[in-house]
Amino acid sequence: MNRPVIAIITLAALSAVASGEEEFFDELDQTLSVSTSDGAFRARLSGTLDLEGYHFSQPAPALIDADGSTLFNPRLSLFLDAQLGSHFYLFAQARVDRGFDPESEELEGRLDEYALRFTPWLDGRFNVQIGKFATVVGNWVQRHGSWDNPFVSAPLPYENLTGLWDAVAVNSATTLLAWAHVRPQLVNRVPADDKYLRLPIIWGPSYTSGLAVSGELGRTDYAMELKGTALSSRPATWDTPDFEWRHPTISGRVGYRPNEMWNFGVSASDGPYLRPSAEPTLRAGERLGDYRETVFAQDAGFAWHHLQAWAEIYEARFTIPRVGNADTTAYYVETKYKFTPQFFGAVRWNQQWFGTIPLPTGGSAHWGGKIWRIDVAPGYRFTPQTELKFQYSLQHDELAVRNLAHLFALQFVVRF
Repeated sequence: MNRPVIAIITLAALSAVASGEEEFFDELDQTLSVSTSDGAFRARLSGTLDLEGYHFSQPAPALIDADGSTLFNPRLSLFLDAQLGSHFYLFAQARVDRGFDPESEELEGRLDEYALRFTPWLDGRFNVQIGKFATVVGNWVQRHGSWDNPFVSAPLPYENLTGLWDAVAVNSATTLLAWAHVRPQLVNRVPADDKYLRLPIIWGPSYTSGLAVSGELGRTDYAMELKGTALSSRPATWDTPDFEWRHPTISGRVGYRPNEMWNFGVSASDGPYLRPSAEPTLRAGERLGDYRETVFAQDAGFAWHHLQAWAEIYEARFTIPRVGNADTTAYYVETKYKFTPQFFGAVRWNQQWFGTIPLPTGGSAHWGGKIWRIDVAPGYRFTPQTELKFQYSLQHDELAVRNLAHLFALQFVVRF
């Protein structure tokens, strides 16, 4: 879609506010909820309708896939929550959109999450769940939904693409530098058409298939998961039909809440990042499990009156046999302030930098450029069911076609 994206979404927002009535949403909630007379079974269907518009510098930033400079991205998300007695809980999420990440494709339906959780003791000390669900790592995933996220986009560690591919194994440092666009032959900084091959540190909420255990012990909470793909894996591999659990990924987080204001956590993850299709590109004696992504993360959350703040730092290492370790660090600090019960504003500072790898001719080179990005997002909740957010992002990437890139985004959300 070309233009005017912002005008279309604004018009949708104003018309929804003008015609919407809370009674309608109350009646809809009752219609979408069922339960038995004794309360042994309860189920509720809810959802969000997101209308997003983007205007950005070319090439399209982060995980956005579009040829032009604008993109209209509608999304319908449906959530099923069901309580089966006191010990079983079932949840699922289905989406209709143009792809898991914003792109200029036809609308499609998809089942992103489905899991069954068993809680043997009612005090919450231990839970086990199996299915396809978001990762337990970090603290952004817990608030990544469009209604809870004060921004339109994700923080930099969750969407900035590095120079590593998952379909082909790196065979030399020279190859990695070419993929990362820092090879001397790319002095004009013309990006290769390889965006669909590259990996971030962690791909969004990472809805991967697996098994998880979690619980709370006083002020401490814990979670561990065993999944079929690494945190950097792309959405097409999250169902893991091809991996057959030959090389699982283990991830976990331990959190501590000293009081009502603060929440701290540490996370770790380790697993192979190559897809099975990369096996023919391995050299003699190598296995997929030799190419691993190891992540350590720390997170913090703070809430006081109308102010909320979050921060995460990710240290990731991609192991490459016969080349060395490709290290990268990314972090963000985010704040949100409610000026009134309806009007809020948020600011987020992001940075990422890359370590060095040894060169075959001697010496070393950074396998990526330094990146910083600032996101500013005012938002307004017209009613308990409707919300409008605007985001402006300015990013500096020393290796990009344009050192400075801009992104404007507008998102109207209706929840029911």
